[in-house]
Amino acid sequence: MRKWKSKGVVLWVLILLWGWSASAAVRDTLIVADQYDATTMDPVAHNDLPSTRACLSLYDTLIFVDSEGEALPGLAESWEFLSDTQYKMTLRRGVLFHNGEEMKAEDVKFSLERAMGDKGSKVATYSQNLEKVEALDDYTVVIYLKEVDYSFFLSLTGSWACIVNKKAVEAAGEDYGMQPVGTGPFKFVSWQKGNKYVLERFDAYWGPKVRFRTLEVRSVPEPSSRTIELEAGGADLAFPIIANDMRHIEENLDLVLYREPQTSVCYMGFNVTKKPFDDIRVRKAISAALDTVAIQKAVWRGTGKLPTSLIPFGVLYSLDGKLPPHRQDVEEAKRLLAEAGIKDLKLEIWTNERKERVDSAMIMQAQLLDVGITAEIKVLEWGAFLNGLRGRTHDLFILGWPTTIPDPNFALAPLLEGGSASNYTFINDPKIEELLAKGRSIPNGREREAIYGEIQRYVNDQVPMIYVYGDESTAGSQKYVRGFKPKLNEVHSVREVYFEE
Repeated sequence: MRKWKSKGVVLWVLILLWGWSASAAVRDTLIVADQYDATTMDPVAHNDLPSTRACLSLYDTLIFVDSEGEALPGLAESWEFLSDTQYKMTLRRGVLFHNGEEMKAEDVKFSLERAMGDKGSKVATYSQNLEKVEALDDYTVVIYLKEVDYSFFLSLTGSWACIVNKKAVEAAGEDYGMQPVGTGPFKFVSWQKGNKYVLERFDAYWGPKVRFRTLEVRSVPEPSSRTIELEAGGADLAFPIIANDMRHIEENLDLVLYREPQTSVCYMGFNVTKKPFDDIRVRKAISAALDTVAIQKAVWRGTGKLPTSLIPFGVLYSLDGKLPPHRQDVEEAKRLLAEAGIKDLKLEIWTNERKERVDSAMIMQAQLLDVGITAEIKVLEWGAFLNGLRGRTHDLFILGWPTTIPDPNFALAPLLEGGSASNYTFINDPKIEELLAKGRSIPNGREREAIYGEIQRYVNDQVPMIYVYGDESTAGSQKYVRGFKPKLNEVHSVREVYFEE
């Protein structure tokens, strides 16, 4: 009997040790439930947030940026402005890529100039004024601009300027987006497209080491499923959290809710190259038919706000809240449609699966019917949605744009400049082009402020888009997850995350 008791104690201790070991193993893996999957891990081949988040875990940029928008040393330990169009960057020595090779000036030259070619068409807004990069020696480069561009330097903090390993890119060819090699705190392990990708801590990282070993990012498009994953313990961190689910997290003592204002604008855009949306009267009629104030309140339930400008609040020179708010005027909508000769208009509103956007589209559908417009809602998976927009066959679409680089040029140019890969309204207005170019050419001050004020007012007059909401950056985590702070630009980082029991 005594012997059996002894065996029982041993068995119980082994079970406890196994449980502790399993718990420790879980705690060495951060499981993130993200809204969408990345589209690629090639930094110059995308312009979407999930891919940006992935790239900024795998790669580093020459400079980083703090919460105040000030540049900090990254892969460049120092820099010097030789002129308004020449930046001399001194690189850190001993920085290793994930394949064990040391980062050199040739990799920096290759990475930035690669964004100027066909492969970098999706990031042309950022690289358009880059002329060339000269490697003076293994640890010094000079960046030359085509013309003065005061927005460019901070754009080097964006994922388009992530430094890749030249040999790895050339060896992988077209498959590089699935075989990334960077200098970042995580290295690539695996990727099940549409499901999850797995990264692992890079122990030879030059900077502060990550305090857990494995990062697993799962694609969970359905918002309530992300919250359920948190509540059930299947995820450590999830974003975004919709308004309906915030209370569940706040009331759960094991969970933490994060809320911050976001530097983004969600809008319904028109394909202005397609009839009848090339007629400003039709765009203004549709705008007048909608009650965006009611839509924002109904869908967002006390979170976020309704923007009045394309430059979001919190970004330099924003007129958000200073320009007149949107107002519904059904009779004016009917008058404008009649003036344009439009009867029984049928159109499609495209959106991705994000619940708030689908709900917004459904309310718009009902409001448009009041002025004789029949709208069909088309809901697409994230990647298919972006690819579809590039095909120019859409009528109207709902999409958000976060200003990830703290300069007003990058709130406007990606959405308004002709040829930009993120300009899904396809507006190509000479006045906008002229003002954007002028805004980049002038240092911060009253003159630059006046230019961006003029652009914001002019865009509102032309109605290539209707503002739907200004989002909050929301996330939820387990209580034991520490060090996470949501980014206002939605480029969330887990570099500083750790676990605390």
